[in-house]
Amino acid sequence: MALYFTSINSGSNGNCYYVGNDNEAVLFDVGLTCKEVEKRMERLGLSVNKLKAIFISHEHSDHIKGLAVFAKKHKLPVYISTPTLKSSRLLLDSNYTFPLNHLQNIRIGNLKISAFSKFHDAADPYSFTVECNDIRVGVFTDIGAVCDRLITHFKNCHAAFLEANYDTEMLQNGRYPYFLKRRIMGGHGHLSNKQALELFMNHKPEYMSHLLLSHLSKDNNDPELVENLFKSVAGDTFVKVASRYEETELYYVGGNQNATISYTFDPSLYQPEQLNLF
Repeated sequence: MALYFTSINSGSNGNCYYVGNDNEAVLFDVGLTCKEVEKRMERLGLSVNKLKAIFISHEHSDHIKGLAVFAKKHKLPVYISTPTLKSSRLLLDSNYTFPLNHLQNIRIGNLKISAFSKFHDAADPYSFTVECNDIRVGVFTDIGAVCDRLITHFKNCHAAFLEANYDTEMLQNGRYPYFLKRRIMGGHGHLSNKQALELFMNHKPEYMSHLLLSHLSKDNNDPELVENLFKSVAGDTFVKVASRYEETELYYVGGNQNATISYTFDPSLYQPEQLNLF
């Protein structure tokens, strides 16, 4: 059975990632409004009825903005760690809220979701993998440094969302104040293009078919630059930047057949939210 995956949105203006099979699916983070997530899923031909759970990586607003409304409207269970829930100050239905812990494995139908802790400046942040019939998709964003846990999970993925947040030179020479630059590069902020590229080059499994470069900085990165950087060493792995303004295409990986499912995107139907970003 194939795993389908797409980035609903990726960036400091909102993050939301979809992974599922033919029968069930989960979301990782809901950093857009409920209405916007629904609209983008509809454009992709994805039924909200297939969603069985939401997993929250951490409490920053670009990951939880639409969570309470979306979860309540669609009566979806939310897996969120106790420190993250406390720091989020969200009011979630306790009957649909479940704790998340380091190295926890959770079964959602035929999906196995694995959570593991990561370096990020949040109360209790997590990365995830989704597995179905030995096919694995990783969600690896908002990471300050590459650790052994990340390497182990990355090496076992057939596809992954991987953060490539900033170009070091652009950040150092950019307009951000010193404290913010230090936060981003300080080991509990975000992965640079270089750090992400080293992980990809040194630990990419031969069978990795898709890499979606995620959570790019609006001011300190260049989508074309980073996509070309990874494509130059990607071999047979498909590389694409996940946009901060629209959903990606719907991709799938499964068995011996990997493919891309394309859809027609009509820009006239889309008006990006106007948000103040870092």
